[in-house]
Amino acid sequence: MRVFLTGATGFIGARIVPELIAAGHQVLGLTRSDAGAAALEAQGARAHRGTLEDPASLAAGADASDAVIHTAFDHDFSNFVANCEKDRRVIEAMGEALRGSDRPLLITSGTGMGGVGHGRLADEDVFDDSHPNPRILSEQTGQRLLDAGVDVRVVRLPQVHDTHRQGLISPYVQIAREKGVAAWVGDGSNRWPAAHVDDVARLYVLALDRGVKGARYHAVDEEGVAARAIAEAVGAGLGVQTRSLPPEEAQAHFGWLAMFITLDMPASSARTRQRLGWEPVGPGLIGDLRAMDYAAPAWPW
Repeated sequence: MRVFLTGATGFIGARIVPELIAAGHQVLGLTRSDAGAAALEAQGARAHRGTLEDPASLAAGADASDAVIHTAFDHDFSNFVANCEKDRRVIEAMGEALRGSDRPLLITSGTGMGGVGHGRLADEDVFDDSHPNPRILSEQTGQRLLDAGVDVRVVRLPQVHDTHRQGLISPYVQIAREKGVAAWVGDGSNRWPAAHVDDVARLYVLALDRGVKGARYHAVDEEGVAARAIAEAVGAGLGVQTRSLPPEEAQAHFGWLAMFITLDMPASSARTRQRLGWEPVGPGLIGDLRAMDYAAPAWPW
């Protein structure tokens, strides 16, 4: 198949490109720059010019392809709500381009959308349509397209990591560097799921090749890594103190990250593994944090 891949030069997308090619697919990768186009061509992919700010440019890429994998997202979390709305428009535009066909559209969301609360593991077969996270717009839009007949599949992400980036933990590292303390809130027992970026890239391809219409898949290796364990690994790497903060100090210390920092969001991938035959093999989150070069800035990317 010719697969239109958004985010093709990004953290996850750049790892998906060789996985798609190895699986026998052709890749049409989204880029906004000459450097991005050159990087894609060096990997054996073709470049498609466009931006998230121009949904029509992405619809054109979808229209020219047999399938779409959408990983692009504006990670300026200071404008998170607006960027989730931007993602809604992009998904809608690409979905409309695929309407009336059996060409699959794989969109990206977060594992929290499958949460059931009370410390229980988020589940692939759960969709919390009223979840307060603004990223719910992505899945709500996908559901509307699915109801209209589009082959929509969802890959939900945890904290995706290697020794350079770790999802929301990258800005956490920068805050710890600036404040001189790697902090957690309360007893630090709240958990975040995680998976290595190479394992995540393989899952997207499996969701394309073996997945089914309407399914949701969890790219989760570790079901939940405790906030305190993350803070202690970061503190050791930076050589700064570690300590607990009371909840009332979280906003002043973490800024925009405070909306996420106390969330307990463990997640399962048991159904994903069984249905797709996916078995993650990469290092764990704490291992990557311990192996990270803390001399290099972690954020912004």
